[in-house]
Amino acid sequence: MKCPCTSGLDFAACCEPILEQQQKAATAEQLMRSRYTAYALGKVDWIIDSQSPDGRAFVDRAATEQWSSRATWHRLEIVEVKDGGPDDTEGFVDFKAYYTIADEAITHHEVASFRKEDGTWYFVDGVEVKPRPFKRLEPKLSPNDPCSCGSGKKYKKCCGKPGMAV
Repeated sequence: MKCPCTSGLDFAACCEPILEQQQKAATAEQLMRSRYTAYALGKVDWIIDSQSPDGRAFVDRAATEQWSSRATWHRLEIVEVKDGGPDDTEGFVDFKAYYTIADEAITHHEVASFRKEDGTWYFVDGVEVKPRPFKRLEPKLSPNDPCSCGSGKKYKKCCGKPGMAV
């Protein structure tokens, strides 16, 4: 079976050895991928074990289990990786996790920070990336402005009239 982390690799050659603690994640990205896979497969013990030791007390196991089981996990997209290589001691992974809950499609976009302690990578914290606000390119028409269709009428008497297509 292909790995849920959408690396394109088989599960047995990708996240399974890390989840089963047969090998350590060599990079922050590998740990991120294994954590996504743990959510997708309901492996909550790994989600907690891969949390930094000083942050484990703040993990709500019941909420984590609920999120993991209620969601249908679709794919992981790695947007950018900064540091977090085999020779680093910290790294950052900008990622998007795509899933649905109760027929609602959700994209969770986060920049996660990782730290390596005694040769083991741990998830430290994440900052959710909010979507950029919509910015109108054209000025907004007020009801008394000339209509943008060129009719010469006021907007409120033309395309801005209730029931008119804009």
